[in-house]
Amino acid sequence: MRIAVLDDYQGVALSSADWSRVTDHPASPCSVEVFRDHVSEAGALVDRLAPYDAVVVMRERTPLPAAVLASLPRLRLVVTTGRRNPSIDVAAATAAGITVCGTESLATAPAELTWALILGLARQLVPESTAVRDGGWQTTIGRDLAGHTLGLLGLGRIGTQVAAVGRAFGMEVVAWSRSLTPERAAQTGVRAASLDDVLSGSDVVSIHLVLAEETRGLVGERELALMRPDALLVNTSRGPIVDERALLAALRRGHLGGVGLDVYDEEPLPVDHPLRTAPRTLLTPHLGYVTRDVYATFWAGVVEDVTAYLEGSPIRTL
Repeated sequence: MRIAVLDDYQGVALSSADWSRVTDHPASPCSVEVFRDHVSEAGALVDRLAPYDAVVVMRERTPLPAAVLASLPRLRLVVTTGRRNPSIDVAAATAAGITVCGTESLATAPAELTWALILGLARQLVPESTAVRDGGWQTTIGRDLAGHTLGLLGLGRIGTQVAAVGRAFGMEVVAWSRSLTPERAAQTGVRAASLDDVLSGSDVVSIHLVLAEETRGLVGERELALMRPDALLVNTSRGPIVDERALLAALRRGHLGGVGLDVYDEEPLPVDHPLRTAPRTLLTPHLGYVTRDVYATFWAGVVEDVTAYLEGSPIRTL
């Protein structure tokens, strides 16, 4: 079996787990080839993957739609890091006889990055660090979090952890999702509110929703206008939940005190993308799950899945 590992940006896939169970498998030894660059064009992707029996994808970095899968007759196994990957057409894969499976993940890392972005915006860490390096000194006035309101869109595994930190900072925490009940929110010390109330009444709004048809474009021009003029908006979930054009327009007209983004409509973010030069932004390159412990969990899970496939054992299918 030939296995392709895609989008290993840091070149750590093979060192983050013991792949000998795969490469030295007694019944079916495999070869593993790693690609550190990103290929987005469908034709080029098909050309790259044509010689492989199995493909390992990192979350949603490379989509595998039906058209691509149909052009890979040799492909028999797709492993994604994480428990779900909506950029893979699982139904098309199943129809073509391709097994699709995933790995365990950790919710702590994205919650921690969320707070890195919130604190970075609130205390102007990047401008102040740059000023010191350039020979300057204090140039901004930071914002307090204690006594102010944190609004969460989504109160699942990650949102609950973000809420706990907000409460530890002395913030009032309010939350909204379509399925959130007042009783469920109260269990975590959070007050449930409507979407409009969360947006209009919060000093910091952080997004922790799954990308789906009902959440795509959820925060658009109307919703951004509801937010306080100096509010902070952080998105470590998925880029398309926020209407990118509306967000850029809001920033350009001086609305919002700051925006922290770890996710984008297109990734990697194009070099000439206007977000790269937008004012009052703190941008990171989808680092939410990029930590040592998460990667160790991901890649160990990939090895387990491939080994299980080789041996015909139960596998964590999507």
